[in-house]
Amino acid sequence: MKRTPLYHIHESLNAKFTEFGGWEMPLQYSSIVKEHLAVRMNVGLFDLSHMGEFEVRGQGANELVQKLSTNDVGRLTDGRVLYTLFCNETGGIVDDLLIYRHADDHYMLVVNAANIEKDLAWVETHNDTGAKIKDVSGNTALIALQGPKTIDLLKPFVPEHDVSGISFFRFVLGEVAGIPTVISRTGYTGEVGFELYVSAENAERLWNALYPAVIEADGQPVGLGARDTLRLEAGLRLYGMDMNDDTNPFEVGLSKFVKSKNRQFIGKRALLAQKKKGIEKQMIGFQMLDRAVARTDYAVYQDGEQVGEVTSGAPSPSLKRNIGFATVLSQVVPDDGKIDIEIRGKMHPAKIVKVPFISK
Repeated sequence: MKRTPLYHIHESLNAKFTEFGGWEMPLQYSSIVKEHLAVRMNVGLFDLSHMGEFEVRGQGANELVQKLSTNDVGRLTDGRVLYTLFCNETGGIVDDLLIYRHADDHYMLVVNAANIEKDLAWVETHNDTGAKIKDVSGNTALIALQGPKTIDLLKPFVPEHDVSGISFFRFVLGEVAGIPTVISRTGYTGEVGFELYVSAENAERLWNALYPAVIEADGQPVGLGARDTLRLEAGLRLYGMDMNDDTNPFEVGLSKFVKSKNRQFIGKRALLAQKKKGIEKQMIGFQMLDRAVARTDYAVYQDGEQVGEVTSGAPSPSLKRNIGFATVLSQVVPDDGKIDIEIRGKMHPAKIVKVPFISK
């Protein structure tokens, strides 16, 4: 398995590791609940260096990313970030990603760790605009700070910028603890937070600068376990669980990221046809009504008939309830919001709830 530049630091912190997308990543350091609540109440420090980064440059850069993206890259100005999807010709989701615009001829694409090779091949295969594409994943580290104390914690490390003035889905180029950094504010937890992109060779230096301040602020290093429960509470999808090549954006509640007016992109024709025909499935959020935990692929029932499957499910440390996402047939969502989920051969009651599960 691949390892991030911070692997030995995680070892020194006695992290419990797990495999994720071909990477050996910290699952937790103390406990998932403690790390989750540290982010909700204080601050958490994440190693996200397994994510992939591609640089797209040159005269054809804008045309290429527009053609690949379901969202409208033309809305971006320098220093802005766009959440979007790559779709295939049948409307299936190749990946969800972030696009950073440095300039009209310079973009950075941030893709999911498990999809780096697939996405790079997808971008290169459809590059007929003359853009220059470079996979910089191996040379790039990504460290994130998330939680209500993030801004105050980060300010002393960034004297040249007022980090509180960096708006949501914006980024600046600067230095953090004297290290050249792309300072971004997107987030995957539902909290205030920043993503710090640095060269891989500077990853340990940046982590070691931030870590004491995190601990002093009653924060914790956070593994993939709490990252998953945080994103689930915030109503954010995970590629490979909540969506894949066989699902389209409408089925998983991401229709607002499909901008088809006055522009062309791969999958547009199929998506418009699907929208006109009507979507057979939709994603719902649910909360268990007993103590059972519904996990991926568990069957969802209404009136004794199977109507869908769970895509993500976990205990919510913030709500002290068990929650999840499920994909169900559109026409059978019950008016009273009640469903049953089969767990180890037994039916357990749940109710449909609005997403996100928590609001900030």
